[in-house]
Amino acid sequence: MSSILRSMLQALPLLVLPALASAAEFKVLVVMSYEQDNPWVREIREGIDSVLGASSEITYAYLDTKVDRAGGPAKARLTHELYQRLKPQGVIAADDDAQTMFVVPFLKDKVATPVMFAGVNAAPGDHGYPAGNVSGMLERAHVRESLAFARQLLPSIRRACFMTNHVPSGLALRSQVEEEKASYPAHVQAFHMVRAQSEIVALGKSLRADCDTVFIDSLEGITDEAGKPMNNAEVLRVLAGAYAGPVLGGNRYQVEQGAWAAVVKSGQEQGDASAEMLLQAMRGVPVATIPIVRNSKGQRVINVTALEAHGIAPRPIVLRGASLVRQQPD
Repeated sequence: MSSILRSMLQALPLLVLPALASAAEFKVLVVMSYEQDNPWVREIREGIDSVLGASSEITYAYLDTKVDRAGGPAKARLTHELYQRLKPQGVIAADDDAQTMFVVPFLKDKVATPVMFAGVNAAPGDHGYPAGNVSGMLERAHVRESLAFARQLLPSIRRACFMTNHVPSGLALRSQVEEEKASYPAHVQAFHMVRAQSEIVALGKSLRADCDTVFIDSLEGITDEAGKPMNNAEVLRVLAGAYAGPVLGGNRYQVEQGAWAAVVKSGQEQGDASAEMLLQAMRGVPVATIPIVRNSKGQRVINVTALEAHGIAPRPIVLRGASLVRQQPD
């Protein structure tokens, strides 16, 4: 095959994309709260694409609020202009910032377009949901299950502390913990909401003295010494320098990046469910009859690199059915 012909064949998919898009049954706008390369965003997108990829022309927009929260409202206004140009048959909005910055001011009870949310941590009523054109899936961490799993790995765990960024998803987790803590298999010792690296370092002594484990979530955006927002892996490295004990996480990528273990929630579940609900609505099912649901799937995940580094060898029965991951290199 000549190099010219090979180049033509490689370019062919790009040439036929507009034709495929024009033949799609629906146009869908997906608004992500966070940046495109955020691991949670990638999981949600996988779920959406698996359901809508065959039937819909999907346009993705990103508000980037983990790395530039102050710029989120301006990006939401631009996204609304995109919505007006696209005239989609349906919208999916992922995580709480997309609700407060985009759906509530521009779409909720203002347009006929069905909107499904995914990954909402707040109580639905905080956003005024359900609404005439809005339903979707809530996101709740598997805290009780993660603590029970951690105690199977380390029976000495009796006191649990929590750490998140001072953002809406962190506030929502704190509310969830307050509501559920009486049923947890470990005493909730403290809930720390931090904004900067220096705060984590300053907490080191109390974490080491008071916490048998630290459950983390929504760490992205905590700033480093120069005031630059850090990603999850960077924050975990700071935490590891302040606290050498077992860290639990809410998501698989957090375990892959340094947390010891977790019963993780799934972004794929969020994307899959919200896309299925939107597909129903776009095919004529009234949104008012589509109930808000809560995530239910959990997967036990163990960071074997972390456990080996601390000389922990779990019993075979604990490993049964768990997903074992090696920590990603820095």
